Amino acid sequence: MASHDLPLAAGQLSLAQLNERSREIFRRIVESYLATGEPVGSRNLARILPMTLSPASVRNVMSDLEQLGLVYAPHTSAGRLPTEVGLRFFVDALMQIGDLTENDRRAIEAQVAGLGQVKSVEAVLTEASGLLSGLSRAAGVVLTAKSNQRLKHIEFVRLEPERALVVLVGEDGQIENRVLNIAVGLPTSALIEAANFLNARIRGRTLTELKGEIEQRLKEGQAELDELTQNIVAAGLASWSGGESDERKLIVRGQAHLLEDLKVIADLERVRLLFDDLETRREVVDLLGRAEQAEGVRIFIGSENKLFSLSGSSTIVAPYHDASGQIVGVLGVIGPTRLNYARIIPMVDYTAKVVSKLLGS
Repeated sequence: MASHDLPLAAGQLSLAQLNERSREIFRRIVESYLATGEPVGSRNLARILPMTLSPASVRNVMSDLEQLGLVYAPHTSAGRLPTEVGLRFFVDALMQIGDLTENDRRAIEAQVAGLGQVKSVEAVLTEASGLLSGLSRAAGVVLTAKSNQRLKHIEFVRLEPERALVVLVGEDGQIENRVLNIAVGLPTSALIEAANFLNARIRGRTLTELKGEIEQRLKEGQAELDELTQNIVAAGLASWSGGESDERKLIVRGQAHLLEDLKVIADLERVRLLFDDLETRREVVDLLGRAEQAEGVRIFIGSENKLFSLSGSSTIVAPYHDASGQIVGVLGVIGPTRLNYARIIPMVDYTAKVVSKLLGS
């Protein structure tokens, strides 16, 4: 959906600028778009409005809304569609967010919380992504940081003269491996000493928590390790420090749902562009990482995020927490701008709460 050089941004608009009939006509244009993806004309609007207005009067209001940058005409003599600014204004100022049905709540709890009793955290997050995809008919996404898991054990295993394997065991039983470059001629005793030093301090803590303390101890010379072992400790921590996009795991489920409601060739091109965007893993990770900077559900519509500006897609995501209350990732959905925002926003919010509760138990 194009922005069409809009004269106003959503943040500059207020409900005070729209009278009752302007609000109602704008609401009907947006709701029709969210339901059908098609523009709606003045004659059809005049039939469904709760007030008596002629098609000519409706056209005048639509023209005013177009001047405000809230709607546009995709073709000459066509009906109107909401712009991205219009959608943002609708979501922020006019939309009434519904509550989840009891069936939706039970489905989320059964599939996510129930699974957590027998499966790993990654399996739970994959299930959450698939669940959101199924309920929203869009692509479900989860971004999680490997480094945020609470640890049980770390070990260094020599593979070659210049390489060692770092084996990290989480409290939940997950095992992750990373290859580490080491100095030529490094004795095996240095690897053992480094592992012993870390294991004496690592249990029940995340690597992020451990990293700062150990770096400070090494800097102050309090670690009582020889230089070779210090280098291994520092290299091992850097290898597992998180913070880089490559350290984060992206789970995407249900892209096929995006192909279910294609009406014109333009829709197919939009979905193709979205698939290309989702393949650009690092940029998706960067986008979702922005949602970790604040509590609650975050909504990015169309060109509000550079990544999806071409495909005209929306992202609805919420952060989830670990047992200590720290944000450790985000989950949500990515799909066309005509997502069912009123339904999906509480769904994403509740799923994030269920996952947080599960990780905290």
